[in-house]
Amino acid sequence: MTKGNVKEIGFFEKYLTLWVALCITGGILIGHLVGEDISFLSELEVYNVNLPVAILIWLMIYPMMLQVDFSSIKEVGRAPKGLVLTLVINWLIKPFTMAFFAWIFFDKLYSAYISPDLAGEYIAGAILLGAAPCTAMVFVWSYLTDGDPNYTLVQVSVNDLIILVAFVPIVGFLLGITHVSIPYETLVASVLIFVVIPLLAGAVTNKILVRNKGEAWFKTEFLPRFKPVSIMALLLTLILLFAFQGPNILNNPLIILLIAIPLTLQTYFIFFLAWFGGRKLNLPHAICSPASMIGASNFFELAVAVAIALFGLESPAALVTVVGVLVEVPVMLSLVRLSNKWKY
Repeated sequence: MTKGNVKEIGFFEKYLTLWVALCITGGILIGHLVGEDISFLSELEVYNVNLPVAILIWLMIYPMMLQVDFSSIKEVGRAPKGLVLTLVINWLIKPFTMAFFAWIFFDKLYSAYISPDLAGEYIAGAILLGAAPCTAMVFVWSYLTDGDPNYTLVQVSVNDLIILVAFVPIVGFLLGITHVSIPYETLVASVLIFVVIPLLAGAVTNKILVRNKGEAWFKTEFLPRFKPVSIMALLLTLILLFAFQGPNILNNPLIILLIAIPLTLQTYFIFFLAWFGGRKLNLPHAICSPASMIGASNFFELAVAVAIALFGLESPAALVTVVGVLVEVPVMLSLVRLSNKWKY
């Protein structure tokens, strides 16, 4: 949305941190008051995938996948250095630096407050965040920093394709070296359910509707209708998560802050690495900025879903991925301001 010459984030996105905080509070309260009455929800599973959460996560991810246009990939040759930067940051650097930051904080610096077993699950949640580059909110960050919307679409589309083949082996490798047991069949099933199916469904819907109704109608009429669905599904997921996480948080109220610190440091570190890497490659601002934003932000919907599937609704790993949602918006908005200040 544009007000005068100043671009503004949408109402729900602008206050997403507030909504998340309210859902955390509401979820903890619900868990404290009626926790035993809703415990049956955690047992509704198919192949270790929780069905209520799966439905909500799918409602989050499908609207995002509607924006992916694989035909845009043919534009990749227009500025290949920008795409190379994105791929190197997202797949060769970010997952490993996230694991490193998580290990330093949870296993070393927090060892007086967190047991080794808990530290392992917190590290696992951070790894899931680090291995899932942003696919949705980056369109907002790109818009706010005058990024090239078509090139941003190329970057997101290519990342979505790479997630299909790289997410499972990277997560499996990093969890393996941190000695966290991981059922590969559950990890593969999660990627199929939360990436492959909504990606194919979104691509088919995009193709059919653009052909029948036109691209302008699709972008201005159809897509906006799904934005509230995605956000409401996210907020309901958070309420459900924190209803089960309530006892863990009430027993250790500082845990949210302890988790937020390494996630925040990782976000700034990756942004600066991508930003100055882009400047070194002489990328224009319209490509460098969204490339940096993609690296810094996370596909937290996928991370939340996989954490729940692998470790359960009440797990510390799931809690880390949810805290990732809490810190992402204010941190990314600060990076938007920095990107605009450094515009060249």
